[in-house]
Amino acid sequence: MSILVVDVGTSSVRASVVRPDVTVAAEHQRPLLPDSPEPGLVEFDAQALATAAVEVASAALAVGGPVEAVRIANQRASSILWDRATGEPVGPAIGWQDLRTVGDCLVLRGEGLRLAPNQSATKLKWLLDKYDLGRERDLCFGTVDTWIAWTLSGGTVHVTDLTNAAVTGLVDPTGSAWDDAVLANLAIPPSILPTIVDSSGPVGEASALDGAPPICGLVGDQQGSLIGQGCVAPGPAKITFGTGGMLDMVVGQDRPPFETRGAGGTFPIVAWRVGGVPTWGLEAIMLSAGTNVEWLRDDLGLIATAEESYAVATSVPSTDGVLYVPALLGLGTPHWDYGARGTLLGVTRGTNRGHVVRAVLEGVAHRGADLVEAAETDSGQPIDHLRIDGGMSRNPFFVQALADAAQRPVQVSPVVEATTLGAAFLAGLSTGIWSGWDDVAATWRPVEAVEPGSPLDRDRWKQAVERAKAWYPELSGIDF
Repeated sequence: MSILVVDVGTSSVRASVVRPDVTVAAEHQRPLLPDSPEPGLVEFDAQALATAAVEVASAALAVGGPVEAVRIANQRASSILWDRATGEPVGPAIGWQDLRTVGDCLVLRGEGLRLAPNQSATKLKWLLDKYDLGRERDLCFGTVDTWIAWTLSGGTVHVTDLTNAAVTGLVDPTGSAWDDAVLANLAIPPSILPTIVDSSGPVGEASALDGAPPICGLVGDQQGSLIGQGCVAPGPAKITFGTGGMLDMVVGQDRPPFETRGAGGTFPIVAWRVGGVPTWGLEAIMLSAGTNVEWLRDDLGLIATAEESYAVATSVPSTDGVLYVPALLGLGTPHWDYGARGTLLGVTRGTNRGHVVRAVLEGVAHRGADLVEAAETDSGQPIDHLRIDGGMSRNPFFVQALADAAQRPVQVSPVVEATTLGAAFLAGLSTGIWSGWDDVAATWRPVEAVEPGSPLDRDRWKQAVERAKAWYPELSGIDF
């Protein structure tokens, strides 16, 4: 039997039916962009999100159903508060990129509590302070997985899995339960929090859909992509090149030996929890990946479409000495410099648009290699090849540049968004479609494997990064 996957991203909602042979059918998608009412604020309409999720899920079922189970994958750490009795959202939902609580995080850090503004914790406190200052209302809190499960179940399921709970900032260091000390510090009533469940296993029925198929688990989008690319044991790593770029890898059942970030700038994640036992991983982040291609297209007008970047980059044999550091939003792993900015170096009178476009794609590739080096440092494990998905994985020049920068083979996912496959695997493990992790690993069949060629100049790249750092020193001094 097939699996219905509802995947809620930052800018769209998608539902797909995944067959036992790992083909994706009956995909339906709706764009749903967040709002930015003021600089630094990112909000979205939770009710519109719920409506869209039911609509695309119903449409996918109508074409590809029936299914054995429903699986939810989602953007992580976005925060929603709603009335338990009516199911109506209380105020706007706050997106994971929202920065309204930066000041709160700095104050809390001075008090010894380290939270980041992209986590849910201070977002939830902000919502409670604004809409329930006395903490008197009967409310429910959830990240997007929780909200969609509540919606599909008709308001009977209030749960989250550990891959989502662990990035809220509200889970204790063992990764097993909500942290009472943090809740007390932020005046968050425990009663509003969802129950933490395994990433795989039935949690209720999707009564809002025809046939009321069981909801068989939840997973954060990057963990779903990790599983979808068969990275289910220590060794391989994946990078998703979307708007930003995220490297994830499995390290095992022992939590990495650092609380927030390791020496290489990665941080611990829960890759999944099955049978009450969490499997841990590491994550490394570049803050802008595909955003740089959008900049070339929408702001500079150097390309008409993202796809054209391939032809323009290959119209010249090299960048002719031009280097680009993709720090439009600062630098993430390993530098964590929010004051760094995008930097174009080596420009001469002979520089043309081909050199610039090629330099931008090579710059993102260099950042991918940075993430690999950081993950190897913090995990102590060699990464002998990379697996990639996301929009940029369809650009042959970029894939080759990544292999050349990292000096490792790069394998390209057969689907652009591997999160869908990973979510289906987790559901299928609980229903018996796949018998274990070895079965999941065996499904990996890259659409392309690219061997490294002549290496990109990493020493010159590191010099360029130093030029990009600390452009706004006051922002560079902020660290979460």
